[in-house]
Amino acid sequence: MNYNQLKKDYKSLEILVLILMVISLPLFGFVYLYYNSGNLNFDLPELPDFVNGLLIGLAIGLLLGQYVIFHRKLKLSFEYEELFDKVQIYIQATRQRFYFLFLISILSTIGLLFYENATYVVIFALTLIFYSLAKPTPDRIKRLLKLTKEQAEIVRQASRPE
Repeated sequence: MNYNQLKKDYKSLEILVLILMVISLPLFGFVYLYYNSGNLNFDLPELPDFVNGLLIGLAIGLLLGQYVIFHRKLKLSFEYEELFDKVQIYIQATRQRFYFLFLISILSTIGLLFYENATYVVIFALTLIFYSLAKPTPDRIKRLLKLTKEQAEIVRQASRPE
């Protein structure tokens, strides 16, 4: 992997993160406004109560799981000396993490739509916090991968728009 590939992969990751956020925020926002307005009625079918518990449990489990899985994958990067190998592991782990966060946001949206349970709002708010804290930045990469100043500068250069 070379510098140009690093630049391309970083840009691709940034675009993925933005797309996933742009999809999940309006969807949840629409359902949240529907939930709070009380004026709209979609005549949704009633789902069994166990599905409510299943959705909440799954969303919370995935929320915890994405954190643990991400950090376990990052530990693999310490086995490598080469900067590009380390950053590639970070990029793959971050990509997977955002797919999990997107799935959690969809589960929260569906749960709120069908059950009007405020727990889904809390789960979505926590998901937004993780979206914000997990967004890839050169400083975050430097800190998580414990990069030297020289390595961090290469990452910073690769993250800059052309």
